Amino acid sequence: MAEIDDTAENLPEKKPHREELTTEQQIRRRTLKAFAWFAAAGIIPYSIWKWIMIQPKQNRLPKVFREVLNANEKVADSYFSNANLAPTFPKERAAKNVRVNGKDGLRSAIDKDAWRLTVERPAQKPLLISLDDLKTMPKQEIIYQFKCIEGWSQIQHWGGVNFAEFVKKYQLGKKTGSDDWYPYVGMKTPDGGYYVGIDTPSALHPQTLLAYEMNDQPLTDPHGAPLRLIIPVKYGVKNLKRIGSIWFSDERPRDFWAERGYDYHVGL
Repeated sequence: MAEIDDTAENLPEKKPHREELTTEQQIRRRTLKAFAWFAAAGIIPYSIWKWIMIQPKQNRLPKVFREVLNANEKVADSYFSNANLAPTFPKERAAKNVRVNGKDGLRSAIDKDAWRLTVERPAQKPLLISLDDLKTMPKQEIIYQFKCIEGWSQIQHWGGVNFAEFVKKYQLGKKTGSDDWYPYVGMKTPDGGYYVGIDTPSALHPQTLLAYEMNDQPLTDPHGAPLRLIIPVKYGVKNLKRIGSIWFSDERPRDFWAERGYDYHVGL
């Protein structure tokens, strides 16, 4: 029979005894692991955000954000149609106290009797159009839900001239051919304190008005007297009050809120 060697060096190595963790210790360990994972997970998004914020800016937004907004605009444009109308409402549902929002471009006084709408035309003298001139055109009314980009809305009643008919009457917006439209329309207040740029298809939407009445009464100063833009397919920031001049352009006109970080399109 073989002799068994039971000396210490020939015995299998014994692993040190591991004490069982208490429930409290297990919870503490898992908590520490969770915090470690959370911290690691937060480093990557923070690093990306930090990288984005140091990128060159376009109109007060990091370039990558502006490119996202521009991409969204192209998608919105692909779905836009003049056949899509904003919902309208009975006149009795229109607000009697129409909300006022924003005074940019309205702070300086103007002589409304001497006011003229200036229409700038390439290689031609500007047109100067009075309110009485506009009132010779058929009046169009709309009762719709005006929507502010800040989140509030209100059913409002406006009256004035259909913008597309105005453009047709004064032969505006085209370069040479029958369908050779400038892609953009620019508008600004007489003092230049507020200005908007709008894509021409939206401006020519059948519900867009050059409005001179609110609730069957002449516009008040806070609401843009003597003439303002009502464009139901856009948020309120595009509905310029107290229009001083209008022009068509190949390039995007300046836009007050786009220069302050908002989307240029702001369509509904």
